[in-house]
Amino acid sequence: MIPDQFWLTDAQFSKIAPHLPTDTRGKARVDDRRVISGIVHVLKSGGRWIDAPADYGPKKTLYNRYVRWAAKGVWVDLFHALAQAGGPPAQLLIDSSAVKAHRSASGGKGGRKIRPSAARAAGARPKSMR
Repeated sequence: MIPDQFWLTDAQFSKIAPHLPTDTRGKARVDDRRVISGIVHVLKSGGRWIDAPADYGPKKTLYNRYVRWAAKGVWVDLFHALAQAGGPPAQLLIDSSAVKAHRSASGGKGGRKIRPSAARAAGARPKSMR
């Protein structure tokens, strides 16, 4: 296993395993531990599904499992079960999204300019009365 990849330990997976869905039809699922580790790796790194290391299996499997379990509510149920078992509160586990800003979002129109403070402008006489 590569050190910069995320892999669930035996103890971690033993806590998760009872909460995974067992009502699957058709072809048996591939290794849950490997796929969940891949999903966590992609979410944690902020990368694209297609950029997931090959050690986690097919990228399409990672994406499909994540989306299908999200639609079925498996992730929410899992987070609540782990939070009740003494982990972090559920409020911390619900949202871990990142907000991206445009490269020019730091400055206003025309870039940085020295402008008078609002307090000084508030105490000054209005321009219409000059």
